[in-house]
Amino acid sequence: MLVRDVMTPDPVTIGPNQSIGTALARMRRGGFRRLPVVEEGKLVGIITDRDLRLAMNSPYVLREGWYDSYLMEHIEVRSCMTPNPVTVSPDDKLADVVRLFQEQKFGGAPVVENDVLLGIITETDLMRCLVALLEALDQD
Repeated sequence: MLVRDVMTPDPVTIGPNQSIGTALARMRRGGFRRLPVVEEGKLVGIITDRDLRLAMNSPYVLREGWYDSYLMEHIEVRSCMTPNPVTVSPDDKLADVVRLFQEQKFGGAPVVENDVLLGIITETDLMRCLVALLEALDQD
């Protein structure tokens, strides 16, 4: 089984110059925990819900509560994202990607071919695949 068989194609993305507030809103609206960051059609990073939590809850920043909304609209995604993220190919074997996630403690990875973002593969995609495989075994 290959990545292309279980990945989510055409994922929701965000630009590096957009605010972390916009990123958070997209994640909440779609129920996502990560967004690929795309600039001029190329993948330049990935931002996760953890990155956003860390940016907003820095122990080094003391501030009033009202300042949170200001920060959400004025901090750019590029300042919190992971640049040049690990990617996988749509033709990678699914077992290899699961091992990568397990070893690196990843929850997802962009799927790229020839510098073009084709999709994203996440733990949720892998769990959906596992359920389908187990149900198929139960029918035998």
